[in-house]
Amino acid sequence: MIDHTGINVSNFEKSKDFYTNSLAPLGYQLLHEFDRAGTGSASGAGFGIEEKSPDFWIFQGEVNTPRIHIAFRAETRELVEAFYEAALKVGGRDNGAPGLRTHYHPNYYGAFVLDPDGHNIEAVCHAPV
Repeated sequence: MIDHTGINVSNFEKSKDFYTNSLAPLGYQLLHEFDRAGTGSASGAGFGIEEKSPDFWIFQGEVNTPRIHIAFRAETRELVEAFYEAALKVGGRDNGAPGLRTHYHPNYYGAFVLDPDGHNIEAVCHAPV
């Protein structure tokens, strides 16, 4: 089981704003933040569900190549759509509008956006309607 993961971003503040707003419909919040002065290496921000430790991190640094794909689970299809709309409002670029992806399985409902650095960020619901 994966405990947490992270990606590098080219503009920490811009990406922090993107993830704070686009992940909010999924219940994610900015839970922890530190700056370069505190670590001696890079600024970082951790996102997660309030009761848990951060499970998704962004770090100021050389952007991962190739770009990363991360999928966040959504409880409902409406939350997938809310994620997609929120992400587009804060500068995300469409990489696949909300809809069924039955080639994965009959109830796979996902939406894909590219973050400010081109990472492919997805919200997915596996529940039937």
